[in-house]
Amino acid sequence: MEEEAAGSGENLASHTISESEAATEEDSCQGLWELPVECSVRRRECDRCGRPQKVCLCPFLPVHPLRVSTCLYIIQHPAEESRVLRTVPLLAACLPEDKCKVLIGRRFSEDRYPELASVCRNPNTLILYPGAGAANLEDVDLSSPDPCIIVIIDGTWSQAKDIFFKNSLFRIPKQVQLRTSLSSQYVIRTQPTNACLSTLECAAVALAIMEKNDCIKEIILRPLQALCSFQLQHGAQIHHSKEHLLKNGLYDKPMPKNKRKLRRMELLVNNVKI
Repeated sequence: MEEEAAGSGENLASHTISESEAATEEDSCQGLWELPVECSVRRRECDRCGRPQKVCLCPFLPVHPLRVSTCLYIIQHPAEESRVLRTVPLLAACLPEDKCKVLIGRRFSEDRYPELASVCRNPNTLILYPGAGAANLEDVDLSSPDPCIIVIIDGTWSQAKDIFFKNSLFRIPKQVQLRTSLSSQYVIRTQPTNACLSTLECAAVALAIMEKNDCIKEIILRPLQALCSFQLQHGAQIHHSKEHLLKNGLYDKPMPKNKRKLRRMELLVNNVKI
């Protein structure tokens, strides 16, 4: 009983001290509680381009959505959805709603995505993903009378690789890649190599090939050019590719300790396709 009483006394003492400290802290913060609180107001965004209205890019979008027969399915990694300077909303704003469908996620099973499964099994569906087994899109037979579908994965290269290899649905369509000399105009974001293109740029080149109309590429690239120009005028810096930085001795970050990542950088410097 005495031990219990002693224990209770210690607890009471510590409790009293805590209350005293709390009172002192409350007194010291009294002035803070009286400061006016400003309500944060979210900037209004344009319904079409998704940009804040003060920097709306609609003047650089086509007046009417482009008339195309090819349908795009954009498979977007969830991390891309929260990026401020993403390109998929600009791409979608250039096309009819039924010609540009965006699915967000990492894993796509046939049970949960029956429509996507049907699309991937369609013989006229192509998936734009470079690799040893990919055919050049320019060389693919496009004589089918039925509309073609192109699946494009939107994310960083490591994210795209993860989505491609961990979803068996994406290995059903014919795999294609772009053979183009176009250098990325998305200069406000770092790319792995000089030949890497943003999702919007890939879609622009692919649609121009599929529709046999180079004007489509120019129209879709226009809002991206305007976006980058605006950002550069307001303090953004041009981001060279990792390949460019490594080859010119300008890469100022610590080299990775991970052997696999270090090997990838060596391949970039030696012009080996990765």
